[in-house]
Amino acid sequence: MTLHTAVLHGPHATAPNVTAQGAHDLVHSGHALVHSAAAQGTQGAQGVHQLVQNVDWAAIAPPAIVAVAALVVLLADLFLTERRKSLLGPLSAVALALAALSLLPLVGEDRHTFCLTAGPRACSYVADPFALSLQLLVLGGALVTALLSMTPVRQERLPAGEFWFLLLSSASGAALLPASRDLATLVVALEVASLPAFALVGLRRGQRLSSEAALKFFLSSVAATAVMLLGVSFVYAATGSMHLETIAEALPRVDSRLGTLAATGVALTLVGFAFKTAAAPFHFWVPDTYVGAPVPVAAYLSVVGKAAGFSGLILVTVRAFPSYADAWGPVLAVLAALTMSVGNLGALRQRTDRAHGAVRLLAWSSVGQAGYLLVPIAAAGVAGQDGRAVGATVAYALMYAVVNLGAFAVVAAHRPPGKDGRLDDYRGLARTHPWAAAALAFFLLCLAGLPPGIVGLFAKVTVFSAAVDAGLGWLAVVMAVNVVIALVYYLTWTALLFRPSARQPAGAGTAPAPVAIPLPLTVTVALTSVLALATSGAPQLLLRFADLALF
Repeated sequence: MTLHTAVLHGPHATAPNVTAQGAHDLVHSGHALVHSAAAQGTQGAQGVHQLVQNVDWAAIAPPAIVAVAALVVLLADLFLTERRKSLLGPLSAVALALAALSLLPLVGEDRHTFCLTAGPRACSYVADPFALSLQLLVLGGALVTALLSMTPVRQERLPAGEFWFLLLSSASGAALLPASRDLATLVVALEVASLPAFALVGLRRGQRLSSEAALKFFLSSVAATAVMLLGVSFVYAATGSMHLETIAEALPRVDSRLGTLAATGVALTLVGFAFKTAAAPFHFWVPDTYVGAPVPVAAYLSVVGKAAGFSGLILVTVRAFPSYADAWGPVLAVLAALTMSVGNLGALRQRTDRAHGAVRLLAWSSVGQAGYLLVPIAAAGVAGQDGRAVGATVAYALMYAVVNLGAFAVVAAHRPPGKDGRLDDYRGLARTHPWAAAALAFFLLCLAGLPPGIVGLFAKVTVFSAAVDAGLGWLAVVMAVNVVIALVYYLTWTALLFRPSARQPAGAGTAPAPVAIPLPLTVTVALTSVLALATSGAPQLLLRFADLALF
């Protein structure tokens, strides 16, 4: 009793008379305090453990392999002699091939990583069918670009280390973007894909066209990024979240006082992505940028850069802003009609004797193709057919990637030395390089949607049916008119390939000796030709994406 009293009142306190029952109750209270402190300690330990999560390295392998390869190339460039720097090209191609192969273990799975450890489940990285499809397009397109670049890098004496590092860095960002599921990761991935591309465009130092193209590309992209970041900040302020799924749930319940802020954020974010996809009227940078860039870089921008932009646009519209579909659906439909019309009319105006006419025609053609790619996304907003509409866009993008890279490969392989790439320079190509002329003709027919380019025809039908099913009959009519306009310039270039050149009159008996094509360019043309033929013979290989539930 004396000890108990000393504990309560101090060692020199006077001990009052305490009953035995009171002492017993006090002991029990002490035990309860000890158990409560232990429970709080256990909960604190669990809270610490909740902050720790496992990283799914297999899921993030595709962009991670490319990023690591970029660092390896950058370091190797410091130690290799000038003669051995030619090894950087094959090393980059092998890394891109390994990254593409790392997609195989992920097929048929839906894997998440970098997820929130508390509250509603939301992840920053998701390897679902949509992400894997676009990553296949990005890594495959980057691999073809690497094969296409080996000869021009040597012939134009581009700095090899910088070129391959920038290409791999851009490809890693483009591969990360389709799997991103929060706005911060989306913006970072898009900028990682874009910033190295500025330098790639201006890598031909001392050339006025290259410097102008890089500056125009840089200024337009920076403006788009500024607008996009402002929109993202507004959306975050209104919803309190960066994750796409959480934003989709929060936007319909936004406080009425923040409704204008949320709507403005959605609009600005979509405008930023419209710049990245080269949708009219935000397309002005495309022709001059493609002309000033090395041909492989122009091919890369037309396929991989476009895929990155459309990946982001699909994710923010379909996954983050479905509650605003009644607004962005009709707007994208109008943008699609405007983009395909401006692109095809711009390509139709190209003269056969204009400098850089071949690349400029392909540049305007890529703007028109962007209009077709926008149609299914607009249909998704109008009719709410998210899965099928997005699948139609992915199927068309895969077809476009194969045949457009093939067309750029033939242009790069047969650009006469000392010439500036006029369409007339490809006149009579069938007499000097019949197989290359046949390949280019086939690629152009695929882009036009004419047999034997069956894959192009079916891809256009898939996009056309998406517009009709969504009730966008007027957009289907506009698309049909633009397909007819595109036939004119595609068939004009195709006919030039089989006409005798000015240096070889029609009555001449012997064709001039053909110029040897370097092996990397030959492999690139052959690879894209085989892929285009395979998909035309079995178009279901690509069109199956139109029927898949990609999300």
